[in-house]
Amino acid sequence: MSRSEAGDEGKSMRLRNRSALVTGAGSGIGRAIARRLAAEGAFVACAGRAKERCEETVALVEQDGGRGAAFACDVTDQESVRSFVEAVVRGQGAIHIVVNNAGAGGANSLSGEDDSRWHAIVDTNLTGLYHVTKAALPRMPDNSGGRFVNVSSVLGRFGVPGYTAYCASKHGVIGFTKALAHEVARRGITANSICPGWVETEMAVRGMRLGADATGTTYEEFRRRALDAVPIGRILEPEEIAGLAAYLCSDEASGVTGQAIGINGGSTMD
Repeated sequence: MSRSEAGDEGKSMRLRNRSALVTGAGSGIGRAIARRLAAEGAFVACAGRAKERCEETVALVEQDGGRGAAFACDVTDQESVRSFVEAVVRGQGAIHIVVNNAGAGGANSLSGEDDSRWHAIVDTNLTGLYHVTKAALPRMPDNSGGRFVNVSSVLGRFGVPGYTAYCASKHGVIGFTKALAHEVARRGITANSICPGWVETEMAVRGMRLGADATGTTYEEFRRRALDAVPIGRILEPEEIAGLAAYLCSDEASGVTGQAIGINGGSTMD
């Protein structure tokens, strides 16, 4: 067996006999994480508002030789979350890994009377995180490799104008994760957050288009300027975020908890 084959075999077994929940699994980072966790042996419950997108993810998981199931779940709706978690527990017996990835992006305004964008973003990014964590936590056995991986953002580290809801909610993800890490440590469960920068996803394309419109430039020019500001000079791929998530879900990361880990090409360095 070659070194690469041995590495692949080890990777495929690292999360064997564990069940994982991944929210926002219908595209982008969530889809990549679901595929990676399944490739490493976990059963992956793929959840999202659009069940058909999650079914597409499960089809890719199964194509890769993994196991998974798709569920419709709106993380802003506590009853929807409870139903999702209970369905997974009925099928798998327990939950070992929770990846809180579901998110809403975009700008919001502090002028005018329309607060809908604020509530939509905060309710998804922060309150949704709370709902899923609260529902899953009692279903996670002690000292069995329990893991929370919460997807924050590089904008959980600093602010930009016009994005108060997104920045506030992603800062909140980090604070929530640090407090959670203390609460679950004695149970042998870890909690960490990931802070991606620009990643090649549908959300990033939408964000760049909005940025281009706001600055009166083309999408191509805005993208070039955005990536020029990244020290490594390129956009990340969803699979890179998935690799970090898989590590944090593994036994190798049993000593890592309460951390906000940047994976953003050097956009922040601390």
